[in-house]
Amino acid sequence: MDEQISPTVRPLRRTELDTVLGWAADEGWNPGLADATAFWAADPHGFWAIEVGGELVGSASFVVYGPKVAFAGLFLVTPRWRGRRIGATAVVDLFANWLPRMDPDPTIAIDGVFAMQDYYSSLGFHFTHRNLRMTGVGRKLESATGRANAACELTTILFERVVEFDAEHFGAARPDFLRHWIAPAGGRGVALMAGERIQGIGVIRPCRVGFKVGPLFAEQESVADAILGSLSDFAAGEQLVLDIPECNPQAVALASRLGLEQSFGCARMVLGPVPALPWQQVYGVTSFELG
Repeated sequence: MDEQISPTVRPLRRTELDTVLGWAADEGWNPGLADATAFWAADPHGFWAIEVGGELVGSASFVVYGPKVAFAGLFLVTPRWRGRRIGATAVVDLFANWLPRMDPDPTIAIDGVFAMQDYYSSLGFHFTHRNLRMTGVGRKLESATGRANAACELTTILFERVVEFDAEHFGAARPDFLRHWIAPAGGRGVALMAGERIQGIGVIRPCRVGFKVGPLFAEQESVADAILGSLSDFAAGEQLVLDIPECNPQAVALASRLGLEQSFGCARMVLGPVPALPWQQVYGVTSFELG
């Protein structure tokens, strides 16, 4: 790296998060149209700017969901500054800012692009599984499978129950995030119920191109099938994206039945204790940026 280049790290401003998500769109990540609002609500102190000479040249996020659980992401450096070890140099300062917010020996997860897997390993992250981006076209209800017409709106369910069900599958409670996520403008959040008990939830949101589903959590494959059918119907004729954990073969089969094909992927990696999550009930992760 050129000796005169000395990156500095500071908290990201809210307006700059829009800029960073624009970078992510340029890289093909296709963020949701309202992602910035929900991301910021999850942890306003969780986003960081990397600067060189006062110029914003990179970013990173470290969203803390509790004293023992965090998710890192949005590691981006603008094309002009790549190959000069900007991000690698800033990592030392980033960790110095991140870790004091956590209890000792926390769980920090990341969905990193496959090309960066060795680098994240060098930082101490351990590979757990692959999350695969499956892409296709939304289908009308009559051609989608499942009991989709039985789905109800997430906003009609007691919010505390939604938070609890989500936490069981995500690994931490994230109420501030979910308040902005479960009823996105131009999207839909649904659930299937057994009486007062939640059997599964799913959210679809509009993106720069088409729609993304996430999360998709369900106790049984038939429940996931019904929810995904309802969300597919919502996006009929539009691009439909679902990010699935490859460690759940039922999720792989569900995406295949809907005609979705792999277009991208990330390595789920963990620094610290690996949480025991019910991956067999995870049919779609919420987002590659925040877990």
